[in-house]
Amino acid sequence: MKDKQALKIELIKQLEAALATARAAHAAAIEGSTHEEAKPENDKDTRGLEQSYLARGQAQRVAENEAALGDVTALVLRELGPTSTVAMSALVTIDEDGTELVLFISPSGGGNVLADGVQVVTPNSPLGRALLGKKLGDDVELQLPGKLRSFVVVQIR
Repeated sequence: MKDKQALKIELIKQLEAALATARAAHAAAIEGSTHEEAKPENDKDTRGLEQSYLARGQAQRVAENEAALGDVTALVLRELGPTSTVAMSALVTIDEDGTELVLFISPSGGGNVLADGVQVVTPNSPLGRALLGKKLGDDVELQLPGKLRSFVVVQIR
């Protein structure tokens, strides 16, 4: 398993790629909104207006991706051990009915999967909120729509 620094670098690369994609989509939306074909042909034609709404949405996505990248870049990696509680930058292994899952607690990038199947979880997610402050051996219950999931914290690094 990779160390936390390598995981952080991998996550930063994934966020940089998402930012580049968002910037390209934003540029395309701006071009579409100002293109000759977007000019209204009559008072009911809203193509240009729709393109401008799309450009605004893409601009928000760029800003969100920039913030996420900044948050992860600034993340201080703490050394945690068996007596620590789950906190930001923790690498946590949980067990659910004999299946182990390794999670990296990060301020942004939730849902990304890193090397060796490490799943990024943010404190804003239900699982992230449930894990924060837990100790080795603690049970974690997570109520999801129509389902109760139970985990045990088996390692904190």
